[in-house]
Amino acid sequence: MNVTLVRACLRDGRGGSPTAVLDDAPLTDDERREVPVRAGASHAVFLSTARPAGGISLRFFTAEGELPGCGHGTVAALAVLAGRTGTREVTLRTRSGALEGRAIRREDGGLEGWFAPGPVGLRAPGDGELDDVFTALGLAGDTPGGVIASLGRPRLLLPLPTRSALAALTPHPDRLRAACDRLGLLGCYLYSAPAPDGRVAARMFAPSIGVPEDIANANSTACLAARLARGGLPGVTADMGDSLGTPATITAVVRPGPDGPGILVGGSARIDRVLGDS
Repeated sequence: MNVTLVRACLRDGRGGSPTAVLDDAPLTDDERREVPVRAGASHAVFLSTARPAGGISLRFFTAEGELPGCGHGTVAALAVLAGRTGTREVTLRTRSGALEGRAIRREDGGLEGWFAPGPVGLRAPGDGELDDVFTALGLAGDTPGGVIASLGRPRLLLPLPTRSALAALTPHPDRLRAACDRLGLLGCYLYSAPAPDGRVAARMFAPSIGVPEDIANANSTACLAARLARGGLPGVTADMGDSLGTPATITAVVRPGPDGPGILVGGSARIDRVLGDS
């Protein structure tokens, strides 16, 4: 089978998260888990036409198993669809629900993928709930400002005062995985204090899904936009991947809607190459 390797959520045309995208086939889930490993990617996206409902069905896998959703994987899938057929707007069906996606082909030949991930749930953690997580992250137990955000699966959002404090983090992967597993968390998304224009640095640690640190995480950035919107910020641009030597950037904007504010999240992408017989 042919696997398209897409670099999703580029920063100024560089970096991006390598993501394997391919047409679905009669594979076992164990075989699907092997695809990102063989392709040299953290995630793989499997596409199929969703009948009778219409649209495109997406399934997301890491080496650990299936995910209900993957933001940068969705951006990568939109780039592939635009490259194949020029598709601009499409309904995407995932295990966590239907999404409205849009691919934009720029005049310079670049691609952008944008989608509405759906409502974000936010709650304050209970007293002592995150103590083991803070220990695994190497932070003091009284680190303030954390919230549990749910979009498909819950994850911790935690602010740090500066970009340098974020860069200095050296979590213990095994301890973090155990703490996140116990709490049912997808992972931990830490971010610097936002600049006036909403720009932050961010790092996502998700050892529970086989990703010690994610180069780009669009769904968590969408969660952050929902969190910061409560303070009046209309959007956020997150720089990720610098600690891994692969810069990535994701943008999420808040849009008013009849049922409250909604989030639109996306980034630019580039089709890197096609791998045969993966």
